[in-house]
Amino acid sequence: MSNAPIKVSRRDFIIRSTQAGTAFALGLSLPGLGSGAVAAEGPAGADNSHTETPEVNAWVVIEPDDTVIIRIARSEMGQGTLTGLAQLVAEELMCDWSKVTTEYPTPGENLKRDRVWGSFSTGGSRGIRESHDYVRKGGAVARQMLIQAAAEAWDVPMDECTAANSVITHGPTGRTTTYGKVASAAAELWPPEHVALKDPDDWTLIGKPVKRLDTLDKLNGKQVFGADLKLPGMLNAAIKACPVFTGKLSSFDDAAVRDKPGVRAVVAVGENAVAVVAETWWQAKTALDALPITWDKGEHADLSSADIDAMLDAGLTSSEQVFVGNAAGNAEQGLAGAAKTIEAVYAYPYQNHATMEPMNATAVWTPERCEVWCPTQDGMAALEAAADAAGLPIDRCDVHKIHLGGGFGRRGAFHDFVTQAVTIAKQLPGTPVKLLWTREEDMAHGHYHPVTKCKLVGGLDENGGLTALHVRISGQSILAAVRPQWMGDDGADPVTFQGFHADGDHAISYSVPNLLVEHAMRNPPVPPGFWRGVNINQNAIYLECFIDELAHAAGKDPLDFRRKLMAEHPKSLAVLEAVADRIGWGKPAADGVHRGLAVVKTFGSYVAACAEVSVDGGKVKVHRIVAATDPGYAVNPQQIEAQVEGSFVYGLSALFHGECTLENGAVVQSNFHDYPSMQIKDMPQVEVIVMPSGDFWGGIGEPTIAVAAPAVLNAVFAATGKRVRRVPLKYAELS
Repeated sequence: MSNAPIKVSRRDFIIRSTQAGTAFALGLSLPGLGSGAVAAEGPAGADNSHTETPEVNAWVVIEPDDTVIIRIARSEMGQGTLTGLAQLVAEELMCDWSKVTTEYPTPGENLKRDRVWGSFSTGGSRGIRESHDYVRKGGAVARQMLIQAAAEAWDVPMDECTAANSVITHGPTGRTTTYGKVASAAAELWPPEHVALKDPDDWTLIGKPVKRLDTLDKLNGKQVFGADLKLPGMLNAAIKACPVFTGKLSSFDDAAVRDKPGVRAVVAVGENAVAVVAETWWQAKTALDALPITWDKGEHADLSSADIDAMLDAGLTSSEQVFVGNAAGNAEQGLAGAAKTIEAVYAYPYQNHATMEPMNATAVWTPERCEVWCPTQDGMAALEAAADAAGLPIDRCDVHKIHLGGGFGRRGAFHDFVTQAVTIAKQLPGTPVKLLWTREEDMAHGHYHPVTKCKLVGGLDENGGLTALHVRISGQSILAAVRPQWMGDDGADPVTFQGFHADGDHAISYSVPNLLVEHAMRNPPVPPGFWRGVNINQNAIYLECFIDELAHAAGKDPLDFRRKLMAEHPKSLAVLEAVADRIGWGKPAADGVHRGLAVVKTFGSYVAACAEVSVDGGKVKVHRIVAATDPGYAVNPQQIEAQVEGSFVYGLSALFHGECTLENGAVVQSNFHDYPSMQIKDMPQVEVIVMPSGDFWGGIGEPTIAVAAPAVLNAVFAATGKRVRRVPLKYAELS
């Protein structure tokens, strides 16, 4: 036996080590997925779907024509994460941005490669702020490998070579080559263990308002969303679950619809749903509507919004199951010794995500393999759901991610639609089945923004200064239902206290000498979920509107009152001052127009807003909103502006219209006619101030939603002298 060392390149090693897990070749054409997804065909080797072009590393594939393919593990759902993450990689790669495109690796590939792409979860405004470091390193490592390949080809030292705009230059001789010409050689090299990232002062792409990479395909119709997906031989499924939460399916008479046009199967799905599978979705939906179904509505068949309201009212005064989220000094003594006390109770309802694209997933199941195509905010969680439903080991399943037609948290922690699709496909082995919910099903079976009420008591001294504040939130815990492992050791849900924490990403923006913030946990049998911005949305209303109440009770200007409480919070004060200055706070507004302020720190960013509104005949008109955000580093200012503008659409929709009510254990609202969103004619002018201060990475997608409602509500008070303490605004009597 020879003792000579065996020479194995990095590429050969990766391919050989993954051959045992070769990807399931369906032989299916996926039209239109293009740059937004990894094709299903082909081996799952190191070079992914590019069988003729080896990857430089996990993040970068470079074609001979210098096309740069950057792999993105996070999900694109309209927020621009795809482009922002590509900018981070490209900054360190120093490639030609005009030749950059993207693709999604699959979570199955991630597992085979020891989770090389890190987290696949996109939510909590974490897409960039949690992955900026390692994706930039991915670009930097690839650049070094390309330079090394060129240097070795020229037989020159690496430190004599530089790279820029996808071109490598040897300084002493002036020789050049392109990334595409050395990519194959670079793919054979082992990556450097250590690589330095560029100083922010040297960034040339990060911080620039480059155009989004996904816009063109959306404009020309090339982009395929989950609801559009078509596979050869595919069948379509419509589903209906028991309308009452925790209810079950008793029986159904499939004979009544079995002979209807196109119907191929009628199947039970889990314990609480039934689906019809047909050649077209409309055939499936029509047959499902005609299907006789008997439901076991269970113990909550009589549950109403009034019952839940009473439960929350009791929590405002009860001492049972109360958790402390923040405390300083002695709030009880501070209130007892106050010259003046103010008290108010606010309320916030259940709200649905109401994504434009209803829940859907497409699945193929065989006894050997399960594949799923779906819009998901968390590919790994979708894969786990698919494997569990398939009854197969996770390494024999995979999920192919598609751009989302809206997520807002609904497609993050919850993959009931994946479980359902696989369960249905399992009953038709080898046949692709696309499950698409109706809008009515989507409204009836969401995971809703949690319902809460809040009692606030504030104490003022003789000079009108805030000396004590007691906040009692009564309502639902998301983590208790969704992520119990994230609960505190004492059983508390830290997410409930967003905007009230002493420090961290969701810290309170004011210093109050005597402070007590509590949560009386009350969990009705309605499934709660993470809803774009989550608890900061109602908490910002509670705190910012009550701060406004305290300012007026003290006879103080709301801006001046806040300033005195924010001396130890300079970044929060800076964004507040920015919107006040831009709006012209303290100067006369147009006739009949009044102003309101709000400021929060949330998801690691500092945001503020000032709204201008008028109230005529009881109808509120928002004319203008100025918003300021300090996210630390601004990867793409243009994208940030678009995100802030869009967040006001979402936040104002929630303020004016967003409410889900219950009767007889079921959600009353069923479609956009009774759960509307803001229309263009009602949207105000939005002005965005992006003011990055550096040194930290804050979120963008969710923070400014939180200041939309309180800024408007405070302006409504300025206009009418009436406080609106319950949303949506349709309940307010402002005439």
